[in-house]
Amino acid sequence: MTIELRHLRAFLAIAEEGNVTRAAARLHLGQPALSRTLRQLEDHLSARLIDRSTHHLELTAAGRTFRDKAAAALAAFETALDPRGLTSWPLRVGHTWAAFGDHTIPLLRRWDESHPGVPLELLRIDDRTAGLTQGRVDAAVLRGEAMRGPSAPAGLRTETLLTEQRVVVVPADSPLAVLPRITLADLAAHPIALNTVSGTTTLDLWPPTSRPIGSIEVTNTDEWLIAIAAGRAVGISTTATPNNHAHPSLVYRPLADAPPVPVLLAWREGPAHPALPDLVALAHEVVGADGA
Repeated sequence: MTIELRHLRAFLAIAEEGNVTRAAARLHLGQPALSRTLRQLEDHLSARLIDRSTHHLELTAAGRTFRDKAAAALAAFETALDPRGLTSWPLRVGHTWAAFGDHTIPLLRRWDESHPGVPLELLRIDDRTAGLTQGRVDAAVLRGEAMRGPSAPAGLRTETLLTEQRVVVVPADSPLAVLPRITLADLAAHPIALNTVSGTTTLDLWPPTSRPIGSIEVTNTDEWLIAIAAGRAVGISTTATPNNHAHPSLVYRPLADAPPVPVLLAWREGPAHPALPDLVALAHEVVGADGA
């Protein structure tokens, strides 16, 4: 049989809702019809996408892989049919919390001067790849070692633009705020706020024998900042954060003994936005000029 967009929408709804009944209501379909559509897709792929052995449905390994492909395909279809694309084709760049850091404004200004017919849209998306693997953006600014090398998400190409030093973020009334520089050992007596979706810090940053007394897990930058400002934890970020997220209740101090964080520009392998090579070149040029 021919697989249609309705099969992709059905699978993605089930994957997001974790429940066939809720997914059917969301799509305004009957539950039997939705289940039948899922079976048709699985038969076509010759793979089980959903584990139905528990009340709360879980994606199989094949389902997790297909989820990103289905989302990217659906996003590409919707982009192609967007009437705005007939007059201009925006270049969409995702980021999770700081875009290009201090280079963001110079890069946007240079882009508008040199590419007036191609809008450059910066989109903040709280996702590990800032919407890239889901097809929501054409490229993404990503941070961290996990985004390059063997552990990087499959199907992505990356270029390292620069590295950023790490900083500690503490409440303004914390005893740590009076220190000119802070070490990992200084932080061991404090809970650490960890952004588990797009953060660059894990407990592996510390030696196994001297890790912090606890951690608070959050899923986006706003929750991370609130947890620290409220005195519930301290955090570690990079030098891109102070200018982008200044707050009177927060103090930023250099972290003396942790490796820097790479900043990458990433895009999907295969056909890409025609202006993407220009963005890569301009990003290198702006970063190089600012660092000169």
